[in-house]
Amino acid sequence: MRKIGALWYREVLRFWREKSRIISSLIMPLLWLLIFGSGMRAVQIPGIENYQMYIFPGVLGMSILFTSIWSGISVIWDREFGFLKEILVAPVPRASIVIGKALGGGTSAFIQGFILLPLSFLVGIKLAPLSFLLLIPVMILLSIGLVCVGLLIASLMSSMEGFNFIMSLVIMPMFFTSGALFPLTSAPAWLRSVSYINPMTYGVDLLRWSTLSGASTVIPVYAEVMLLIGFTAAMIFICSYTFSVKR
Repeated sequence: MRKIGALWYREVLRFWREKSRIISSLIMPLLWLLIFGSGMRAVQIPGIENYQMYIFPGVLGMSILFTSIWSGISVIWDREFGFLKEILVAPVPRASIVIGKALGGGTSAFIQGFILLPLSFLVGIKLAPLSFLLLIPVMILLSIGLVCVGLLIASLMSSMEGFNFIMSLVIMPMFFTSGALFPLTSAPAWLRSVSYINPMTYGVDLLRWSTLSGASTVIPVYAEVMLLIGFTAAMIFICSYTFSVKR
């Protein structure tokens, strides 16, 4: 636990010291909410007052997605400066390394998403205390699972350029097929089929259900929670195994 705590503290401290990163990562969600949302305000979605209210949970999920997966770049930086080698040769289980970095990156992504919650009033959403209690575990699970995706890809990449290229191929399809910007019920059958294998779909769905006080979900809420827990656990296991066999 001390090893995990040390790695968690290092990742969070590095995130907190980069104030420019925190501020700049707020710009894109605001652009989506205020500009894209305003431009599409005429779009009518059953049961939702306006389009900006509908995409707010999706933008929240987008912020978590970008911050989480891009945190995997720390593996490449640590490899470049030799810090990763020092960790790997230490008498520490590889699973502890993965869990420590996943918790650190997940905490950073959670903070980034949590900062956006007070902006909900800009689009007419009034978050009740119960909404916060429902949002927090969903955001934590989604953050840790997506951080592990970033760590997994970074552990397989040997250069920063390769990581950047693969990230672009991973982040945008996950975001656009998650139902963050439009209801999946109005999507063609092939797109719905793709969205069902995208873990972001269930994360965004749960964020919307928590934010909009019981909005309809793709599948039952308990099933989405179980899928999100399974996704997070599976990614931690796969990352641990990859770190164990990767030299």
